[in-house]
Amino acid sequence: MQHKTQLTLSFLLSQVLLLACAEDLECVPGFQQKVFYIEKPFEFIEDQLVLNLKFDDCKGNNKLNFEVSNPDFTVELDGNLVALKNVSEVGRALFVHARSEHAEDMAEIFILEANEKRGALKEILKLEGNLGIPRQKRAILATPILIPENQRPPFPRLVGKLEVEVVDMNGKTIDGPVRLDISVIDQNDNRPMFKEGPYIGHVMEGSATGTTVMRMAAFDADDASTDNALLRYNILKQTPTKPSPNMFYIDPEKGDIVTVVSPALLDRETMESPKYELVIEAKDMGGMDVGLTGTATATILIDDKNDHAPEFTKKEFQATVKEGVTGVIVNLTVGDRDDPATGAWRAVYSIINGNPGQSFEIHTNPQTNEGMLSVVKPLDYEISAFHTLLIKVENEDPLIPDIAYGPSSTATVQITVEDVNEGPVFHPNPMTVSKQENIPIGSVVLTVNATDPDTLQHQTIRYSVYKDPAGWLEINPTNGTVGTTAVLDRESPFVQNNVYTALFLAIDSGNPPATGTGTLHITLEDVNDNVPSLYPTLAKVCDDAKDLRVVVLGASDKDLHPNTDPFKFELSKQSGPEKLWRINRLNNTHAQVILLQNLKKANYNIPISVTDSGKPPLTNTTELRLQVCTCKKSKMDCSATDALHISLTLILLSLLSLFCL
Repeated sequence: MQHKTQLTLSFLLSQVLLLACAEDLECVPGFQQKVFYIEKPFEFIEDQLVLNLKFDDCKGNNKLNFEVSNPDFTVELDGNLVALKNVSEVGRALFVHARSEHAEDMAEIFILEANEKRGALKEILKLEGNLGIPRQKRAILATPILIPENQRPPFPRLVGKLEVEVVDMNGKTIDGPVRLDISVIDQNDNRPMFKEGPYIGHVMEGSATGTTVMRMAAFDADDASTDNALLRYNILKQTPTKPSPNMFYIDPEKGDIVTVVSPALLDRETMESPKYELVIEAKDMGGMDVGLTGTATATILIDDKNDHAPEFTKKEFQATVKEGVTGVIVNLTVGDRDDPATGAWRAVYSIINGNPGQSFEIHTNPQTNEGMLSVVKPLDYEISAFHTLLIKVENEDPLIPDIAYGPSSTATVQITVEDVNEGPVFHPNPMTVSKQENIPIGSVVLTVNATDPDTLQHQTIRYSVYKDPAGWLEINPTNGTVGTTAVLDRESPFVQNNVYTALFLAIDSGNPPATGTGTLHITLEDVNDNVPSLYPTLAKVCDDAKDLRVVVLGASDKDLHPNTDPFKFELSKQSGPEKLWRINRLNNTHAQVILLQNLKKANYNIPISVTDSGKPPLTNTTELRLQVCTCKKSKMDCSATDALHISLTLILLSLLSLFCL
């Protein structure tokens, strides 16, 4: 909008200036137009033309350059005034200074609001001042010219002349030109066109006569208010032509296609093809012979409904399966005359009799529509060598009300189970037993029991060890008695959560022999067979230490409660006239060694005994090595300078205490 206004104002102003300078045709150096009025836009857009300035120094414009009062604008070498960025506020005017080698000049661009535009134009033309009399209201009328479209050459052709002029008292033109309307009369030069193809409609088989299938709509580019675009529709051709050459009718005005045959003839299963193609003609001029035509093809598909029940291809099917095997054992075939792409054809199978243990399942093959009968729970020949199933087939979609499933929608399946040599079975499995650890070698753990499922074959069973991680067990191959060959140790790494696990085999005498596996879990009960241990066994202290609490000792035991804590901590008898240390119990598992006086720099061995709470209790004596070191400036020197300060008497006393336990 702003460019249009700018160009219009500039054009009018140019006309005024040209009139003013018509008598002087010589080149005047500077801007050819010095004052411009433009309507203020909402925003000046970056790099968008505002207006064009014409500067001529009459000598080639050598070294011409422009300067704009607002730095957000620039004038390019061709005189185009453009914004350097998007600008919304620029003030009321812009000033452009141009300088070349031979001339310089200034141009002014006034920026007006929309309501100021008309007043500014009057100021430029100064019409009221020049007339000297009140201006009279204009009333210039031009009669429209009517002309048909599609005129023939030669061109250009004169279609009319009009000369209208308003002058003042002095003969000066003050108004014009006048708008001249030329009306082009439409001719029928456009054919109807079908633009929205492809045109595909659907109708259900058996639909009532007069059922609407689809609507055809053509477009005509001629004048919609004339017969040139008044369309009428017609069916030119139907393919195929059976069972009737006139299966459908099209409303000539609306373009609606409807069925015109009886529901019995709309039977998809008896048709030559469920797809019909109609060539539709649209003719303008209201269908008159002189009208132009356009054609399109409408494809109509006869949709299937479930009016045929599925039927098995035979009444009885046979299947053979080995006992203990699962999977598909037979495929049941059916026929259905409905559309294979619909739920009216897709089969759904169910077992309605002969499956009390739920050993069988049947599913539909989505590609073939066959029923895949499977064994999902292994069959046992010794329990039943034959099975009879009654199978029913239906469709995903329900049948229409007047159709029902008949006898051919059920079938019988006879299944024969073949005997195979099955492996013996342990009872129970897994087997569990509890035993104390450290029971004597050769002790009986338990006797396993395995039976042969093949009761009709009268086979014998032998036993063997399959997995015995620690090598603690053996089994009698004939009667299945399990005994120990080594000491059972609950603290062994082969025992997890107090349970030792071993596997045994039961092998029958078949050809080839069959094997069964049994699992034995032995829960080991704890006995007090581990002495407690003491930690740490090394401690350091400064020879001038003020805190004589040397170290906190802890005790642990591999056994289980009550064969562990509370522990009893004791010092072996000290030699010499003075006692050097003592031990204080802190809790059930820890005690603290305390010096009774500062000692000289040396290494000391302190015998400490710890006793658990088992019955009978177990005691362990451990020497705590105590290093008395020289400490200066936060540095500890523990290098031995004196002999070991521990008497032989202490060692003998410690040994004596061990023998007394």
